[in-house]
Amino acid sequence: MTLVLDSRTRRLTDAQWALIAPLLPSNTGRRGHPFGDDRRVVDGIIYRFRTSTPWRDVPRAEFGPWQTVWKRHRRYAGDGTWDRVLQALLSQADAVGLIDWDVSVDATIARAHQHATNTTRPDQDTGAFSNYKHLPWDETEPPGHGIGRSRGGLTTKIHHVVDGHGLPLAIVVTGGQRNDGAMLEHVLGDIRVPRIGGGRPRTRPDAVLGDKAYGSGVNRRMLRARGIRAVIPEKSDQITVRKHKGSKGGRRPAFDEDAYKDRNVVERSFALIKQWRGIATRYDKLAITYRAGAVLHACLTWATLLGDTP
Repeated sequence: MTLVLDSRTRRLTDAQWALIAPLLPSNTGRRGHPFGDDRRVVDGIIYRFRTSTPWRDVPRAEFGPWQTVWKRHRRYAGDGTWDRVLQALLSQADAVGLIDWDVSVDATIARAHQHATNTTRPDQDTGAFSNYKHLPWDETEPPGHGIGRSRGGLTTKIHHVVDGHGLPLAIVVTGGQRNDGAMLEHVLGDIRVPRIGGGRPRTRPDAVLGDKAYGSGVNRRMLRARGIRAVIPEKSDQITVRKHKGSKGGRRPAFDEDAYKDRNVVERSFALIKQWRGIATRYDKLAITYRAGAVLHACLTWATLLGDTP
């Protein structure tokens, strides 16, 4: 399956909006004054992340007051709206068999612009910001805002789980220095695909494809305990230690080389999401709003696929 999402398009297509609109709070029984011009405001949010323009410079003639665009995104990020939209789209996709549950996991670095770093934060932020599991949302902003100091300076890391076609299932934001392998259990824990018609949401993939950074004994035992097949190459130092111990070193972990060739889909997913300049470089002070931009991109990706499905 090959999915092409035209990131140069500033407006939602009719097919995308038809899937997303019913899931927004203004159309789901929200009390109080109804939101106006939902589509125009969401277009404005997409425009901002696509172009990385400052919020104040979002064109008023096309998208309305910038304050409305910013406040709506902050609200939807803070109350979990974008995550609920993504879960609903994933539920629809799973119901028609569009999700390949041999998932790939990896992380990518985004440099934090000076506009994102003029906040009070600890020297090293090892916290993570993710989805629904950490409600109430306003208490989930990590103390360092998901910005850490690594070799590249002040950076943020986006941890991605994608299905076998490279479509996003879970997104976690941490400081840039956070070890990829140490975040595996947390990232997999953010997979949640509700089932249409009731029942427990699906949270467990069939297999996990990852590079050597995820090959620790802790991760392999965690995957084995959950009944998930690990397609992860063994680290060279682990091979040396195992051989040095001889028969006491145990057997070599199973590794499917042919299946591992499909791991590149997660790299392609990063190439796609970083076409949005506001994701490739972080300009947002809050991890909540920055991650919500990545989740919104995931929503559009799935909405595009579902809209093209007969």
